Amino acid sequence: MATNFAPTSPKTQSTWGRSLTNPAPEFSLQPLKVVAGQVPANLQGSLYRNGPGRLTRGGQTMGHWFDGDGAILAVHFAAGQARGTYKYVQTAGYQAEEQADRLLYSNYGMTAPGLRGMLRGVKNVANTSVLALPDRLLALWEGGMPHALDLEDLTTSGLTDLGVGNLKMPYSAHPKVDPQTGEIFNFGVAIGAKVTLQIYQSDQTGQIIKSRKVPLKYAPLIHDFAFAGKYLVFCISPVRIQLLPILLNQKSFSDAMCWQPQLGTQILVIDRETLEPLPMIETDPWFQWHFGNGHVNTQGQVVVEVLRYEDFQTNSFLQDVASGQTQRAVAGQLWQLVIDPQQQRLVSNTCLIGRGCEFPVPTTVGQPGRYTYLSVQKIGGDPSLEILGDIARYDYHTGSLSSTNLPSYLYASEPIWVQDWILATVYDGQQHRSEVWIWDGNHLADEPICRLHLPSAIPMGFHGIWRSA
Repeated sequence: MATNFAPTSPKTQSTWGRSLTNPAPEFSLQPLKVVAGQVPANLQGSLYRNGPGRLTRGGQTMGHWFDGDGAILAVHFAAGQARGTYKYVQTAGYQAEEQADRLLYSNYGMTAPGLRGMLRGVKNVANTSVLALPDRLLALWEGGMPHALDLEDLTTSGLTDLGVGNLKMPYSAHPKVDPQTGEIFNFGVAIGAKVTLQIYQSDQTGQIIKSRKVPLKYAPLIHDFAFAGKYLVFCISPVRIQLLPILLNQKSFSDAMCWQPQLGTQILVIDRETLEPLPMIETDPWFQWHFGNGHVNTQGQVVVEVLRYEDFQTNSFLQDVASGQTQRAVAGQLWQLVIDPQQQRLVSNTCLIGRGCEFPVPTTVGQPGRYTYLSVQKIGGDPSLEILGDIARYDYHTGSLSSTNLPSYLYASEPIWVQDWILATVYDGQQHRSEVWIWDGNHLADEPICRLHLPSAIPMGFHGIWRSA
């Protein structure tokens, strides 16, 4: 059955669910009040975070957390001070629904009713991540091209084709930037008469300078990939998308996805210089949303961090999040893959962290590194009712995990690593307010070194980045 628009019904919500009850209010660029501590004087740059800011419209609720309209937080740091703004991405779909005061479009987890709804197509919600270019900020989504925004005040200027002249090309929300060259690598899954994995290589300005289409025999769900220096690594889990029910407006994308574990997971390694694919590697089934770091070791093997789930129940869990109340315990773990690209085989597949976690953020990209920061489950909480709320650091040298220990009503977002600091938004479910916290990255269990008050409560979101000044 398709997940159609439905009236919002009152529910008993968890503490974190309060952040999703009503659309988050925007606020213009303004100084942020220091609640505790002080802003490090040498913290110079901007924090950007993206996520669904609105999950209801005109008494209707959206079908999945992924369906919410994208809203971006920008916090600019300079000379021991901070200024912030929070704005919705002014997509065409957002503007049309704002004027109509009702939901009009289909999306990842819902179908729009009637022929008009089907003809409108899927709304680009621009809600997943961001990419900072020298002259603009890109709001990224899974199934379409990015929206460009002003780096300072987040004014939306519109869709951008990154120089390819095709605004319908899919451009994923997880580009990877080579810190040594500044080159940007990304991908998109194009679904039409043929299904292709499209690989993009861009220069530092975001201009696409090279692309390649890799034919696929089916329509998979590919959300992220690993940048491993000489290689790009994709894991194609056994999720298959039934296209006909989507085209007939009978099912949403989410409802049309089938978990078929008998097919196993395929590992696809791409040469970063030529964008040529190596032969597929077949292995056991799992699902993943995100990857951490990747690198080539001294034996010429590709080492990749991946956040694994046993199956695709994570999708149902994330669907529940949109209602502010979850009903099932679903947790991912951090694993390490070692791949021999020459012999086309998986050498090892090892679980590194058994504690439920997500959003791996490595301190090194494309080269060997010591630390990865993550969002982790709170200790002692009911995993069927809670979303991730603490922050942890995994040490590859010692195999140890250190973490914050926030009270049950505080929820930290995905950690953003900046030099020796960790930045995150923190939602207070008791007071219904949000702050930006700065920790010493080597002492997560200690009090943050700075807390900044935000003028409005920011819902739990997805991904962010740091842009140095």
